[in-house]
Amino acid sequence: MKEDKYEALRAKAEVLIEALPYIQRFNRRIIVVKYGGSAMLDEELKQRVIQDVTLLKLVGFKPIIVHGGGKEISKWVAKAGMEPEFVNGLRKTDAETMEIAEMVLGKVGKSLVSMVEKLGVQAVSISGKDGGLLKVEKKYSQGQDIGFVGDVKSVDPKILFDLLEKDFLPIVCPIGLDDDYQTYNINADDAACAIATAVHAEKLAFLTDIEGVYRDPKDPSTLISELTVSEAKNLLDSGYVVGGMLPKLNNCIHAVENGVSRVHILDGRMAHCLLLEIFTNKGIGTAILGDEEAKFDHE
Repeated sequence: MKEDKYEALRAKAEVLIEALPYIQRFNRRIIVVKYGGSAMLDEELKQRVIQDVTLLKLVGFKPIIVHGGGKEISKWVAKAGMEPEFVNGLRKTDAETMEIAEMVLGKVGKSLVSMVEKLGVQAVSISGKDGGLLKVEKKYSQGQDIGFVGDVKSVDPKILFDLLEKDFLPIVCPIGLDDDYQTYNINADDAACAIATAVHAEKLAFLTDIEGVYRDPKDPSTLISELTVSEAKNLLDSGYVVGGMLPKLNNCIHAVENGVSRVHILDGRMAHCLLLEIFTNKGIGTAILGDEEAKFDHE
């Protein structure tokens, strides 16, 4: 029995030793985590994600959370007696829906702050409107007007750098202003990509509802652990990447080409997926890196 107890403790020590080179490499580096999907709906998973991000902060990383809330917005739109409307897969956002979206996203951000602070780390919830963080221009879907939906035009990361310097964990909701100070909703993936690029993040992690990128979406055994930008582009050209993964992979390529060292696509439904991908040799999702970047020991 004593030996079994010792073996269990030794296994824990080995996990910490395996994590050491990653902690050393990424100490004081910025990591942007795009948080959304099913991981936001399950309270237990939500706790695990926040535990992961808080741990990253406590071991020396500088995390920034960019969160979505589409399903929550749809719920409150329905409660208001309105029908959610989508055009080519994008939510059509009229003035009333925009008001609901801003309210809901603000509520989500504050709830995440509470969870982080409960674990002993100071956090601040802001929107892209604060400090002129996200400037947008009106977005159209294949020429169709979809209301108050914006594309990120520019990012002023000063407010994020100030919060990080004061040892806060910034939590950002994807709302921005245009040149006339009109409020617009922004796709959370796009906002996370723009922010990661602007702050020169070492890592950008997308928490999604799938395991990662597959060579063949119909075959789970074809999950790809690591992709260079060139390989990712070839995969896009192959026609195998479809649906929601298409814009996500394009975002990953754009981020790496604009200074983000490595982008991760992870299954947010898996408990502690962030820690498993960042702190272990094998990893669990798909990492996209520059063509000149050295691969980790994922193989």
